[in-house]
Amino acid sequence: MTIIEKIIANHSSQATVKPGDIVDVFIDARAARDFGGANVVENILNNGLTVHDPSRTFFTFDCNPGGSDQKYAANQHFCRLFARQNDIKIYDIDSGVGTHLAIDKGLAYPGSTFVSTDSHANIMGAIGAFGQGMGDQDIAAAWAKGSVWFKVPDSVKLILKGKRPANVAAKDIVLNLLSIYGANKLLGYSVEIEGEPCDGFSLDERITISSMATEMGAIILLFTPNDKVLDQLEAKTGSRFTPVTPDADASYLFCHEIDISSFVPMVANPGHPHDDTSVDSVRNTKIDSAFLGSCTNGRIEDLRIAAEILKGRKVAPGVVLKIVPSTDAIWRQALEEGLIQVFKDAGAMVSNAGCAGCAAGQVGQNGPEEISISTGNRNFSGKQGKGSMYLASPEVVAASAIAGFITTPDQIPSTPATFEKKEAKVREVVQKVVSEKPTVVEGRAWVIRRDDIDTDMIFHNRYLTITKIEEMGQYAFDNLKGYEDFAKKAKPFDIVFTTKNFGAGSSRQQAVDCFLSLGISAIVAESFGAIYERNAINAAMPIMTYTAGQLEELELEQDDQVRLNMLTGEVNNLTKNKTVFINKFYDAQMQIYKNGGLL
Repeated sequence: MTIIEKIIANHSSQATVKPGDIVDVFIDARAARDFGGANVVENILNNGLTVHDPSRTFFTFDCNPGGSDQKYAANQHFCRLFARQNDIKIYDIDSGVGTHLAIDKGLAYPGSTFVSTDSHANIMGAIGAFGQGMGDQDIAAAWAKGSVWFKVPDSVKLILKGKRPANVAAKDIVLNLLSIYGANKLLGYSVEIEGEPCDGFSLDERITISSMATEMGAIILLFTPNDKVLDQLEAKTGSRFTPVTPDADASYLFCHEIDISSFVPMVANPGHPHDDTSVDSVRNTKIDSAFLGSCTNGRIEDLRIAAEILKGRKVAPGVVLKIVPSTDAIWRQALEEGLIQVFKDAGAMVSNAGCAGCAAGQVGQNGPEEISISTGNRNFSGKQGKGSMYLASPEVVAASAIAGFITTPDQIPSTPATFEKKEAKVREVVQKVVSEKPTVVEGRAWVIRRDDIDTDMIFHNRYLTITKIEEMGQYAFDNLKGYEDFAKKAKPFDIVFTTKNFGAGSSRQQAVDCFLSLGISAIVAESFGAIYERNAINAAMPIMTYTAGQLEELELEQDDQVRLNMLTGEVNNLTKNKTVFINKFYDAQMQIYKNGGLL
């Protein structure tokens, strides 16, 4: 049998297995991340299942270590509550990339089986283990049953030969392999990599290569650990492991010999990890940002390489270099070795350990038209932002950050490239025509008798990236309990009446503009938050204040028809035939209002 056939057989009821067999595979370690973890829990709860073996079950919160996204934060806490109730170990936001933790802490080991909601769980091939990324239902089944069904894949063998060029990194090796096999020539295969050059690959380098099995379409890229790698694993875990090796008469679909002596430093062009080309072909391409990290290149060896290049140098003017170690232990080691100091002195931003930009959860995103170079394993369009993302080795990323353009360490210029001054590109020019603004408005009343309605209740911070006013209205009050459907029910010309300190909190203009988007005629409150009041006046959003008791004098109720005079302060409840006089517009407010806004 091949390596994967042996591992699967060892974890099933079968003495032997062959390609195409479908067997239940016992899973030694079963993980769920903050990306998909909450769905795993939902599947467990909704189907009345229990956790088979908590000691083999783990959460790894690596996608959004900062919890900076509200939905990630909610999912993480939901998983924490479930973990407490079921005695499940959590590698929380301070820990790092789950697959790397599994290797370094011995959750996965040579010959073992590991599944996770991470599509790069096949990184375990670096240590000769079976690892698979799976969907929420698969992981829920593994948690509840301890095993999952799996179809034994065909095995192929890549035999590396030749001398590895001194300037070719592990990332270059896998990018060269991608240029040969693309995204589908190894589709669905278990790929064993062997040959004399492999003996020189460290654990970290094997992790880099195996981490891109998914991008090659392979089930897994498997290495047989040599004594050097077994020593490294023993140092990390305290255990000496025995690797699984293929039988001499194992059957492979095909075996290819590949001479790596002709390999060169490579990049993956934006959009496709398999669209690979030499660094020379894109050399001098100006960059805006650079990223070092991810499950592919966030190891200590990667950080040492980058620090050696960055030491005594500065990141090019205007270029942003972001560095994210893959685990907290690696972060601390980098701190002890002085690497963090080198990065900071060079002008890089160093973040806490985690996956970073891949799952849109941390640093590493880029904006429209931004050109980035990254050590990540994926650069699909929109995956890490709306800009262009090249993939490369830590050597090329560090050198490029210093140069300001794509280059290699041997060709870093003495003077970095600078950005040409270009006329700022206006996103969209809208010529505003200010029509005569009405000073008397009439509409249906919304009566919200609640003090201290803050800007997060009005327009939650999860929507703050929205810049077009016409898109804001749909989110008005969606975080105000009891009024989550306000935007759907509101009609143009409606008037909102509320009580004290409306708009408390942040300075976000969207909390005003969302009402303009809906066509709300005015907001009347006993008082407004200081910043909110200015924002409303400057946006020509009519706001007026009243004194305590005047709403009662109006006998105002929801849906009453109301007329409001900004010049005189007269308010008529047309439904109840009641009138009061509140505070009218002051002169500066009226001047800005008639101007259509401050600007």
